[in-house]
Amino acid sequence: MIVGAGAAGLFCAGVAGQLGLKVLLLDHSDKVAEKIRISGGGRCNFTNRDATPVNFVSANPHFCRSALSRYTPQDFIALVKQHGIAHHEKHKGQLFCDHSADDIVQMLLRECAAGGVTHWQPCKVTGIRAADSGYQIDSDRGAIQTRTVVVATGGLSIPKIGATDFGHRIAQQFGLRLTGLRPALVPLTFDGDAWAPYAQLAGLSLPVAIETGEKKAKTQFLEDLLFTHRGLSGPAVLQISSFWREGTPIRLNLAPQADLPQFLKDAKARSRKLIANELASQLPARLADAWVQQDTAWQRPVSDAPDKALAALAERLARWELTPTGTEGYRKAEVTLGGVDTRDLSSQTLESRQPGLYFIGEVVDVTGWLGGYNFQWAWASGFACAQALAGKLRTSPTEAA
Repeated sequence: MIVGAGAAGLFCAGVAGQLGLKVLLLDHSDKVAEKIRISGGGRCNFTNRDATPVNFVSANPHFCRSALSRYTPQDFIALVKQHGIAHHEKHKGQLFCDHSADDIVQMLLRECAAGGVTHWQPCKVTGIRAADSGYQIDSDRGAIQTRTVVVATGGLSIPKIGATDFGHRIAQQFGLRLTGLRPALVPLTFDGDAWAPYAQLAGLSLPVAIETGEKKAKTQFLEDLLFTHRGLSGPAVLQISSFWREGTPIRLNLAPQADLPQFLKDAKARSRKLIANELASQLPARLADAWVQQDTAWQRPVSDAPDKALAALAERLARWELTPTGTEGYRKAEVTLGGVDTRDLSSQTLESRQPGLYFIGEVVDVTGWLGGYNFQWAWASGFACAQALAGKLRTSPTEAA
């Protein structure tokens, strides 16, 4: 039995069914795979062509290697092509459906149908307990006996589409450990008064270099930044949010492709324009206008500005350091960082220390970067689990997975 009809659960069910297992798939929501439907702006960034273990965050960064090596992005791309789903590469290996994310949902449902999967939805599981023959499941459609249980219920992100802590509670019920949970791939927020000078820039986007941490712990991305009324978002901030920790700063280079000290030096020698007007060739004009308001020495023609003031301006633009006060939380987080501790799971099979109890997908402490990596973990962990179940139960094909 598989609990959770999201990306990992659907895929695991289809693979297990086609390997000859009797599979019952349950989900408490009315709608199937809502997270797939809303992902990628409704077109589902279903994998990343270049996914490797380095693109994942976990207390044990090596845990994901086994599953990712046995079911690669190319394997899932082949399945997408087999189903005739038109797709394209958008940015840095990110693959999207040409038409709709629903194409992926329907593909997964067809794979389940091909495997003879029984799908109960909505069906709420009210209890799971160990029994002599495996597990006794209490649900609002009655009691279920099963030899194995696969938990694929995701994390806490986006509760409005049905996210719950079910998987975490089941893990704890059976004595498994959890790592610290936190929103990830999430916008960062700042104190209202401190952010007031920048709130007027809401909607403005630009490419930046963003980093957090120090020395060996430093992480950096080159992505687009988006100003919001409450703080910062966009791919750059979503990426860094998985590495940022409360009370620590982030650092931004607002013109990573420019040599600002040289640019301003050259401008001073040739131009009588206001500094803001010169900066507008390197930055969005609204940002340049807002930035020079921080110092009266920057509110003058570039030819009249002291060299020291221009050097300070270049330095500040290239290393804007600020400390977020928080995040937009699970309601806007794309994923949950942390989960079932990988020390209590097999990297080969995804089975826990509790025999017959498996965990796959987002509920596990494996979190991908932005850009299709989390879906690839869903496919890979689901595949590894299905293969393990088939190896374990194939001698009794009438047994439920």
